[in-house]
Amino acid sequence: MDEHDLDATGLLCPLPVLKARKRLQALAKGDVLKLRSDDPAAVIDVPHFCAEAGHALLSSESEGAVLLFAIRKGG
Repeated sequence: MDEHDLDATGLLCPLPVLKARKRLQALAKGDVLKLRSDDPAAVIDVPHFCAEAGHALLSSESEGAVLLFAIRKGG
């Protein structure tokens, strides 16, 4: 299982989720994507995307204005 980083800071909805979707498509099942976003809508968009696409949201935390998500690719 590999870990990958995606910095989507500075991008607004829906770009963080669209970039995460594209990045996850290239990963193997079980790989983890660490997504950084400063879009306030990401706190709603990312969990919704994971639920719809069958990925597991492992964690969601904030570092000031930056939101950090860990997403495990589902199958």
